[in-house]
Amino acid sequence: MKQPLLLSATALGVSRETEARLQDYVTLLLRWNARINLVAESTLDAVWQRHILDSLQLLPLLPNLPGSITDLGSGAGFPGLVLALASGRETHLVESDRRKCAFLIEAARTLGLTRAHIHPHRIEAASPPPAAVVTARALATLPVLLSHTLRLLAPGGVALFPKGRSVDEELTAAAPHWTMRVERFPSHTDSAAAILRLSEIRPAGETP
Repeated sequence: MKQPLLLSATALGVSRETEARLQDYVTLLLRWNARINLVAESTLDAVWQRHILDSLQLLPLLPNLPGSITDLGSGAGFPGLVLALASGRETHLVESDRRKCAFLIEAARTLGLTRAHIHPHRIEAASPPPAAVVTARALATLPVLLSHTLRLLAPGGVALFPKGRSVDEELTAAAPHWTMRVERFPSHTDSAAAILRLSEIRPAGETP
């Protein structure tokens, strides 16, 4: 059964056509999840809120910069494949699990996402082009993400990281080692969570 978005399509910049394609994505996800563990069974009853909307809320925060999106640890495609579908931007999805990569390839094909490219590698070994935006969801702590991001981000690019209840602790842990501009936005799916938009990222002590 279709579950509605909790925000209006207008607020998220999502057309009816895009919402219909997202529903096709959900249908495919549910079919594959019966065979391989793409997302936790406990989240399937709220898949739109827990996964689609949680990813889609990054759409209005994408910077108006030319260039691609690189999504780290894409898993079942959250948020990378959702953003590729909703934005139409070239997107590179990095995922080391071969079964999940098979799903991502099939989802991109089924949805006609010709600008979505799957990289079946560990993040350390992946070589997507320098990205205007790096995203990651439920992957690693902020200091670890920043180490990956620094290598993959184009000059002037930004990182978008949904973070849970530990967001303050992660920012504190990163502060001695990293300098960056931090913008913080409330999550629409978890009142205790936040979305970080990070720019001007560099190791602490390094001159800009």
